[in-house]
Amino acid sequence: MPSVLKEVSNRVAVITLNRPEKFNAFNREMAFLFQSTLDECAADANVRAIYITGAGKAFCAGQDLTELSGENAIGIDKILSEHYNPIVTRIRNLRKPVIAAVNGVAAGAGANIALCCDVVIAIDSASFIQAFSKIGLIPDSGGTYFLPRLVGFQKASALMMLGDKISATEAERMGMVYKVFQTGDFANESIKIAETLGAMPTAGLALIKQALNYSVSASFEDQLKKEDELQCKAAATSDYAEGVKAFLEKRSAIFTGK
Repeated sequence: MPSVLKEVSNRVAVITLNRPEKFNAFNREMAFLFQSTLDECAADANVRAIYITGAGKAFCAGQDLTELSGENAIGIDKILSEHYNPIVTRIRNLRKPVIAAVNGVAAGAGANIALCCDVVIAIDSASFIQAFSKIGLIPDSGGTYFLPRLVGFQKASALMMLGDKISATEAERMGMVYKVFQTGDFANESIKIAETLGAMPTAGLALIKQALNYSVSASFEDQLKKEDELQCKAAATSDYAEGVKAFLEKRSAIFTGK
């Protein structure tokens, strides 16, 4: 079976990390296949939202450490520049909402790939671990960027240094996760959120994503200018015209993402 699976239904591309025997840890082949799958979703007009989850008991355990040792070991520099940095950059630049449906443990790079998504949903048995310090490394895959912004500087520092395992409930309380669902509800409720996003004015959602990306390093004045620029783009979309028309006609809007 391929290490990354993709299925499109109801405007949602479901991407499944598929190395369950390795808790969906990334090797080189899986990292490249994941990148190409994200590119396919970006180019496919039938895909309006992307839903990422894991096969088996884990979401993703991060890097497969067997690739870091032995005669054919891959250097950390190559793993970052060719595997993880391109993955998180693609997710943040995708002009479509990306949902992380965390179905189990999310550790190391796996945790940070989840945290860089637009919406993070977790099953009640899931956990998040910044496991890097346990082997003398620092968080990568955007972890030092996203986690402090989600939970605050002091909390992020402690989580990164101590490598604590955080339950899904605690992650929700800290702001790492949007919602936690019970085991029996997780599959249906999480995909329902993805389908809701896929039916929304996704051109506008892409502009929200751009505004959020810009906001992390902008001054207040610059952010207001960026809002002006992006709001004018949003107002020029067909979805905006349809949304206003539907509101005035007291009916449900039919959005096309254009």
